[in-house]
Amino acid sequence: MHGSARPEAGETGKTYREIRHEAVWLGIVLSFLAALPVMVSWTPQMTDYPSHLAGYKVMLDHGHDPFLTRYFLFKWEWTGNLGVELLMVPLAPLLGLEQAGRLIVAMIPFLTGMAIMAVTWSLHKRVGVGAILAFAMIWSPSFLMGFLNYSLSLALALLAFAAWVRAEGWRWRWAMFVPVGFVVWLCHVSGWGVLGVMVFGYEWSRRKSWLDWQPFLKPWPLIFPLVPMLLGMGANTQVSYGRYGVLQYKWTILYKAMRSYDPVLDIVSLCLVLAAIVVALVMRRFDGRLGWSALILLILTMAVPRQIFGGDYADYRLSTTALLVACLAIDWQVRRWGLALAGLLFTVRIAITTMAWYEDAQVSHQLVGALEYVPEGSRVATAVAIPRGQWLFGPFEHFGSFAVVRRSAMENSNFALPDVHMLAMRETRYRFNDPTQRILYSPKQRIDLRKFKPARHADYLWYIGTIRPVAIPEGARIVYSTPSSFLARLPDAVDLANPMDGS
Repeated sequence: MHGSARPEAGETGKTYREIRHEAVWLGIVLSFLAALPVMVSWTPQMTDYPSHLAGYKVMLDHGHDPFLTRYFLFKWEWTGNLGVELLMVPLAPLLGLEQAGRLIVAMIPFLTGMAIMAVTWSLHKRVGVGAILAFAMIWSPSFLMGFLNYSLSLALALLAFAAWVRAEGWRWRWAMFVPVGFVVWLCHVSGWGVLGVMVFGYEWSRRKSWLDWQPFLKPWPLIFPLVPMLLGMGANTQVSYGRYGVLQYKWTILYKAMRSYDPVLDIVSLCLVLAAIVVALVMRRFDGRLGWSALILLILTMAVPRQIFGGDYADYRLSTTALLVACLAIDWQVRRWGLALAGLLFTVRIAITTMAWYEDAQVSHQLVGALEYVPEGSRVATAVAIPRGQWLFGPFEHFGSFAVVRRSAMENSNFALPDVHMLAMRETRYRFNDPTQRILYSPKQRIDLRKFKPARHADYLWYIGTIRPVAIPEGARIVYSTPSSFLARLPDAVDLANPMDGS
């Protein structure tokens, strides 16, 4: 590992200056291109997004909607998982809830792309092939699942690290990074952890000897979010590696580090990225100032529990981040065709994601039509059929939460677990939140909705899935259907013309 690379033989200084400028423009164009999937869809087609949107609606309502007040509780807590929530406070009143959410989702990949540019420029004063290759990790599994706060915090962590490098030698750098650390932590605790790892790795690479203890002290301005964490502010102590198959699961999150919509493309993409990293290591074109950080993040991917601080896939988030940082560590000046090939990988992947989001948006536009038949404040039991072992991230797993967003309904796919989420159900006699909407099925399995428990406490049953159930609850009447869904009015549905009527 080293700090800089020499120009290739046969290339003049003038040629490399031209390539450097072209690489900067390429990075800027790719950053804008990263937001394209959001631009072609009326709502982000992420797995968790509708439930996040429902949480934002309850958060911003402040008790004005009688139905939301009847069904939900919301308790603000200053914790390391508030990035998008804080952005929604000023943006939602200005743009509307759904458009504000869409703008924030579009902003995150663009900001991440520009942050990649900032890091590589701070370290090398140019944009190299490694940085362009790192763009392929922007649309990570975490982002596609809808981990918005983590994705935002990662972009800010990269920008903060670039600022750390640029402020080298500045006497008051510590004063700037005390609040910076809090901002990244407020967005998401894992992004704050990534920032700490990157700063430590950078300082460790510059140590004078293996016994040098200075790298352990250098990141001290970032440690202050530990105070509210130790005081238990909004912290959840649930920690779990999962119930079984830990080693198999860890292997899965490694080879699915670039998982998106096409398993062949995703595996080939991962192999190409790993090949580029290995070649850079062999040719000693790997910058240790980020290389050590990538190695630590890989180790943490294997060591960190799956569930921590109340969140799932804590380790899965780090596998793709380790790849991104490793790509940024590639310090290799290449010709134009090398930059073009690196950019092509991202372009192909973003094109496939864009097409998938466009097609899913057409389906979701049909699905949301069911809400025209749902009265305000109804109780909706959503059932989503999910094939076991599917590769892609289903965008409709939490789609039922649009019943909360558009009809102030009580609905069962929301993130509303007590002592885990700020949102909670007011009614605690029965469970009516995620993951009760999931129906995992095998290829030859039949789905019988007469056994679907949430329907016992609802006015409407909203089914979403590519296979039709063999039976629905007795007395249920289908009032709306599409090729992949139907809405059924249940026999004991309550008339909610008056929001204070019903049970």
